Amino acid sequence: MGSKDNFVKALLNINNIEVIYDHVILVLKGISLHVNEGQIVALLGANGAGKTTTLKAVSNLLQTERGEVTKGFIEYKGDRIEKLTPWSLVKKGVIQVMEGRHCFQHLSVEENLLTGAFTRGNQKKAIKNDLEKVYNYFPRLKERRRSQAGYTSGGEQQMTAIGRALMANPSMILLDEPSMGLAPQLVEEIFEIVKTLNQKEKVSFLLAEQNTNIALGYADYGYILENGRIVMDGSANELSDNSDVKEFYLGIASAGRKSYRDGKHYRRRKRWLA
Repeated sequence: MGSKDNFVKALLNINNIEVIYDHVILVLKGISLHVNEGQIVALLGANGAGKTTTLKAVSNLLQTERGEVTKGFIEYKGDRIEKLTPWSLVKKGVIQVMEGRHCFQHLSVEENLLTGAFTRGNQKKAIKNDLEKVYNYFPRLKERRRSQAGYTSGGEQQMTAIGRALMANPSMILLDEPSMGLAPQLVEEIFEIVKTLNQKEKVSFLLAEQNTNIALGYADYGYILENGRIVMDGSANELSDNSDVKEFYLGIASAGRKSYRDGKHYRRRKRWLA
């Protein structure tokens, strides 16, 4: 999907990949997408659609769950990366922020942030400067810098997880369900920071999100997944204006339809998957 020219120029290319778990369970079925440099690209769809698996295929965290890419390939800056270790990918500038705000609960907020710089060696001055930069983006973390991460709020833990990723000096962040479990005001705050990081720090984002409305409000481009396949893609504006997306993902029903079932979901999905 997308033009061949865009595919060649993309920062991240995912080309027709299949992912299998435990050698038998086919989860991704020919996924192709691209992220251009400087873009925020959203992976949209219901729980179980394959969004997290797609991110883990890029970050190479599938192996921890007995999953593997069995077909297709993944390129970052023109180089194949599907066989690299997660540590090697972090050094290349690709880092994943996991779903569920995975912080080291027993460490302080600042200690959590500093763990993000482990691949950077002895760059003490640069790391110190980047820590202050993170605190500028997340003033609340500076206030809680000495607090044990496990005793901070969900929003503060999400900020810590994103801040820790920034400490690795990434070019691309894979962000998994950043809105999960957060109040709407905090969700908007997180996405505003993502947009700022994208614009000021030139970090590209591939984010998986169930909240289609908020994601399309901040993304440049989006892909909608169902059952391990991409069923639709387009610019954020195109997807926001699409009648199917409005009905099935934004909760805006067409005139005269009383329920989700009245939308003839099966017929439309069959058309999408054709």
